[in-house]
Amino acid sequence: MEDSHLIDDLDRKILSLITKNARIPYLEVARECNVSGAAIHQRIQRLSKMGVITGSEFVISPKKIGFATCAYVGIFLDSAHLYPKVVAQLRNIPEITQCHYITGGYSIFIKIFTRDNEDLKHVLVEKVQAIDGVSRTETFISLEESFNRQ
Repeated sequence: MEDSHLIDDLDRKILSLITKNARIPYLEVARECNVSGAAIHQRIQRLSKMGVITGSEFVISPKKIGFATCAYVGIFLDSAHLYPKVVAQLRNIPEITQCHYITGGYSIFIKIFTRDNEDLKHVLVEKVQAIDGVSRTETFISLEESFNRQ
């Protein structure tokens, strides 16, 4: 049986509340859901064991720490079998925050934060395009993030 069948309306309400604020106290969630704090604790533990909840995190604003340029880069590979080796090298580039193996024209799609466009050029030319197996890239600079949700 799929785990999604084991999630009820209370679980969905809990997930809605904690995705809006990962630091919300269990007692506040309990009040919103009209159940006890212990029930919330048990539900969150169960959702974690099921793999529905995989952690919590603080979200840092890249612009506030000096990373003003956000770009998405489509990566073309010389050959699909190079994917694991290329991803292992991409993982070592700290400016890359996301990496996806995708269908379509590109093999890999990444998200990069850099200080400015000059820094972006450096990361692309000196780091990403220098990886063996990367044949070329296509870059899209984000002008504004309108929203970002789970």
